[in-house]
Amino acid sequence: MATPLPPCVIDCGTGYTKIGYAGNTEPQFIMPSCIAIRESAGVGDQAQRRLVKGVDDLDFFIGDEGIDKPNYATKWPIRHGMVEDWDLMEKFMEQIIFKYLRAEPEDHSFLMTEPPLNTPENREYLAEIMFETFNLCTLLAVLALAASWTSRQVGERTLTGIVIDSGDGVTHAIPVAEGYVIGSCIKHIPIAGRDITLFIQQLLREREVGIPPEQSMETAKAVKERYCYICPDIVKEFAKYDTDPGKWIKKYKGINAINKSEFHIDVGYERFLGPEIFFHPEFANPDFMQPISDIVDEVIMNCPIDVRRPLYKNIVLSGGSTMFRDFGRRLQRDLKRSVDARLKLSEELSGGRIKPKPMEVLVVTHHMQRYAVWFGGSMLASTPEFLQVCHSKKDYDEFGPSICRHNPVFGTMS
Repeated sequence: MATPLPPCVIDCGTGYTKIGYAGNTEPQFIMPSCIAIRESAGVGDQAQRRLVKGVDDLDFFIGDEGIDKPNYATKWPIRHGMVEDWDLMEKFMEQIIFKYLRAEPEDHSFLMTEPPLNTPENREYLAEIMFETFNLCTLLAVLALAASWTSRQVGERTLTGIVIDSGDGVTHAIPVAEGYVIGSCIKHIPIAGRDITLFIQQLLREREVGIPPEQSMETAKAVKERYCYICPDIVKEFAKYDTDPGKWIKKYKGINAINKSEFHIDVGYERFLGPEIFFHPEFANPDFMQPISDIVDEVIMNCPIDVRRPLYKNIVLSGGSTMFRDFGRRLQRDLKRSVDARLKLSEELSGGRIKPKPMEVLVVTHHMQRYAVWFGGSMLASTPEFLQVCHSKKDYDEFGPSICRHNPVFGTMS
């Protein structure tokens, strides 16, 4: 019997899509989740986009190729982790499978990731596209399991922990106990990489002149990725910059895409103020005031009492927006402070009779952090049991897309 071809692992995020074959430690392609299409709008159209049909329908670009196409409209089909435009998503998947992975869908299993609070309807749409359009054999939608798998790489191989998954469009705190996701305690945090970019863009726009307006977003993104870090104390940080600006203020050099002239900007307070919105969200979002450390604490306190200690002991970071220097250290320090304050208060309330056992708080940073979800999927898909938990084309033909509402990996109905 011929050996089966390796499954394809596809992790579509709001900002970037990671694709590759199972069994590898890193994705083969990482590309922006955008698609550039030609649009035609006739006079009198209800301000609605008209996707051209026929041969021109195949005229589109995805990823890096789609970003600076002057005569095309660049769209981002995924927003806050959820797919918003399924027509565009179908085109996007078409190029991923045929042009980048160069895979024949009938010959491979596919493992797709999804956000933790994804709706069953969204999952059915995905199944419909994959089975109907690409004629897949097998498909599995992976939840936030990846995190508990990557944490097995670290120290004791435990399947209990809390995952802080922060990408470009959405951040989640996901508690996992003994390999089971505690769905009712998952918290969605409306601060992620894109918010940091927009905040830095606003700071630069208010202060720096000479940034071409159409490049201000990518300039802010480059500043975020190259120079930003998390500081332990914001007041001391301001003082540091004021006493020795030459040492701390960096110079960013960009090139105007239109007239090819250079422009220079100083990168100062943005370096620590950008990522600081995780811990002081009110800087950027007046409707949301809760720092990430309080949310993690709240999620753990909502979990069953017997798993709280192990959860505090294994807080796993995942996703590109957790890659800022000292992010884990700052989160650990702030969490430890609130936990210790609570223990001290309970001791005082008991009049010193109860001496609570100190709580160990540990935030795990690991070398697979940036692609944790993809890597978890890759590990899962390379196990021999993987094919037993896939949904097959045969089941799909028999029962329809509702088969995706149940998944043996998680043992739950949604």
